[in-house]
Amino acid sequence: MPELPEVNTFKIYFEKTALRQRIKKTVVHDDKIFRNISGGDFEKKLTGRTFIDTYRRGKYMFGKLDNNKYVQFHFGMTCDFKYYSDIADKPRHERFVFIFENGFRLGFDCPRKFARINYIENLDEYIARINLGTDALEISEAEFLKKIKNKKGTLKGFLLNQKNIAGMGNLYVDETCYQCRIHPASRLDKIPLKKKKEIFDKMQNILQRALDERPHYKGYPPDWFWQWREEGKLAPDGKSKVEKTEVAGRTTYFAKGWQRLY
Repeated sequence: MPELPEVNTFKIYFEKTALRQRIKKTVVHDDKIFRNISGGDFEKKLTGRTFIDTYRRGKYMFGKLDNNKYVQFHFGMTCDFKYYSDIADKPRHERFVFIFENGFRLGFDCPRKFARINYIENLDEYIARINLGTDALEISEAEFLKKIKNKKGTLKGFLLNQKNIAGMGNLYVDETCYQCRIHPASRLDKIPLKKKKEIFDKMQNILQRALDERPHYKGYPPDWFWQWREEGKLAPDGKSKVEKTEVAGRTTYFAKGWQRLY
């Protein structure tokens, strides 16, 4: 699924197209991606409303409505927004659409139906209920080190757990580990404090650099961060070979000889 930088790109697009536009009509074509509300109720609750702000926490994006309720957009693996006026430009897999008073539409395109849409009455209560961790770009070094202290699992498992840190996914975790020259399967209790601080710094640097480039999962440049993740390929250091394994239940790539296993 899209990770923190990609979701932030969706957020920017949403802000440019949907904020402060009154929704004349909401149409749901397929309600299978809705989790806590029916398609019919979603149409009723959103029609006549206006999105006034957005909020992102890790991989989760929320649109704030003028009645202080929120819509949560979880993008699954292949979802996207499409802003258009000509019905001929309607996305092929549009699951629902906001029709604005200016005649334009914002469709939610979701080919594989892996998205999750929720209507949120109280955002703070919702985040607490799902135990969503601090955003990876907002967490302090002190909080990061406190969370990682005395844990004995793998580094990758820790970074992937959204209850620890919100926003890191498989791709950016592998990149962080590569840049830190540490094997993703390293045990947390074996990693020196100095290296843990380096992990924190690299994580935030990588995410911020990616966020600034406004990436979209449909097209990355050939030299984009984790493009080295291919078994048997020469790693960016020019000497090591990329190998594939499984860590924390996820397919994992690392450069043998370059990344140390603690």
